[in-house]
Amino acid sequence: MAEHAARPCCLGWDFSTQQVKVVAVDAELNVFYEDSVNFDKDLLEFGTQGGVHIHEDGLTVTSPVLMWVQALDIILERMKASGFDFSQVLALSGAGQQHGSVYWKAGASRVLTSLSPDLLLHKQLQACFSIRDSPVWMDSSTTVQCRRLEAAVGGAQALSCLTGSRAYERFTGNQIAKIYQQNPEAYAHTERISLVSSFAASLFLGSYAPIDYSDGSGMNLLQIQDKVWSQVCLRACAPHLEEKLGSPVPSCSVLGAISSYFVQRYGFPAGCKVVAFTGDNPASLAGMKLEEGDIAVSLGTSDTLFLWLQEPMPALEGHIFCNPVDAQHYMALLCFKNGSLMREKIRDESASCSWSDFSEALRSTEMGNSGNLGFYFDVMEITPEITGRHRFSAENRQVSAFPGAVEIRALIEGQFMAKRIHAEGLGYRVSNAQDKDSGHWRGISQQRHLTGACRCVWRPSICHRHCQLSLCGLRIPSFPWSTRTFSHSTPSLSRESCPRPRGLQSEFLRPRHPTLRRTCSSWTAGILFPVRRDSAYPSDSSWCCLELPETHLSASP
Repeated sequence: MAEHAARPCCLGWDFSTQQVKVVAVDAELNVFYEDSVNFDKDLLEFGTQGGVHIHEDGLTVTSPVLMWVQALDIILERMKASGFDFSQVLALSGAGQQHGSVYWKAGASRVLTSLSPDLLLHKQLQACFSIRDSPVWMDSSTTVQCRRLEAAVGGAQALSCLTGSRAYERFTGNQIAKIYQQNPEAYAHTERISLVSSFAASLFLGSYAPIDYSDGSGMNLLQIQDKVWSQVCLRACAPHLEEKLGSPVPSCSVLGAISSYFVQRYGFPAGCKVVAFTGDNPASLAGMKLEEGDIAVSLGTSDTLFLWLQEPMPALEGHIFCNPVDAQHYMALLCFKNGSLMREKIRDESASCSWSDFSEALRSTEMGNSGNLGFYFDVMEITPEITGRHRFSAENRQVSAFPGAVEIRALIEGQFMAKRIHAEGLGYRVSNAQDKDSGHWRGISQQRHLTGACRCVWRPSICHRHCQLSLCGLRIPSFPWSTRTFSHSTPSLSRESCPRPRGLQSEFLRPRHPTLRRTCSSWTAGILFPVRRDSAYPSDSSWCCLELPETHLSASP
């Protein structure tokens, strides 16, 4: 790689399920360097598939901690060999796969503060972890611990009101409880527990980095209103847990200067600031520059919604996290398991396997579908378990089939209506003032009539922008010239007007189809396949964002 001209910059790091990635961004937000290490391809000695080890029970899923450290070593050595000028790095921050946890062994803090610049990190940290294989977000082995935690606080809804979510198997508190119960000796020898995000920040800081509010919201341990650890939840999970976690901090906190190890080995300036890392889902909200009233929709193998909320209403479905941009506000995340694969099945059955015919069917049917509506669950949903295809006529009678074009619009409008109802259930409100929309489109999303159906459900008159995206969304600190977070892409922007829908207004469903609200409010999926992408924004940052990631990357958070 050619030598790079010196220019002040910031680094953004992504410690995700399948890779570690870095981007360098200058003061004008131009990305001039990026690199990544894929665990499966570049670190074969760890034997991962998709960056993880799936254990024999099919429920336990872990990743080797030292694999993440070695990946960081590889990237930094590549940057050094390429001539990257580390002396120009003013600050760095990043994101980590949410819910994963790292267990630092007693004495590890001393190692972190006395690293030798003559050795790689992974050589010096080999004995620093009491649990060498970290549980990650794909793990679903803690059902027993989840039920115990809910019982300790008075039920699932009580836990949701307290921490923003009912108990989920992948959430960190339940993973900690399992480790304490099944491996008490390792837990006793643990002096600090980090999330993947704060673990990564600790490597750069040379000391234990605190957990930030946003990522800490995905643990079933943080009181999201007060931003403190819940004592009842801590006691329900494990003893002495608060001292092992440390005190949480706002997500935009400057944690301190970079470790002298990086100054001496790579030439970072001694004043380079380490800004708190956060989880990948909060980083997506920050990176897309969502603001109050905005909503981001990601259509992939599973469909995901990000919402900016001021007054959340925690429920049994979905998740409420502390907002990474504004500590006084919140973000919500909803995920729906029957996503793109369900749309592809209806395309194959009703549009001769053609997206063009699928789009033509949407174009030829009026918005509102003359009152016909459908719910399509070919894959078992999670909360509660529900499957099957459920079709309702304009007279609210259940029917066994629709004509092809009606079937297609029933599927699309039903999916988007369900998303809106779930969002409103968590406190999101669509106001008349919200009259703009933007879209980041990939693959199926480039079908104009599909995106039009989505927009007409959320607002009666909106427009969108088209954007070509790269593969990784990163939280980039722009300290000192700004405290906001950014991400990058190669945009190609255009705006189109969306005609006011004739058959579908915002109140269309409630009087005509009470079954819709009953059905939608009874189920939702957990965060099965959270996928992130990056984006670039025009000067108008009040746009609402719709993002459609590639389905083949659905296993990467």
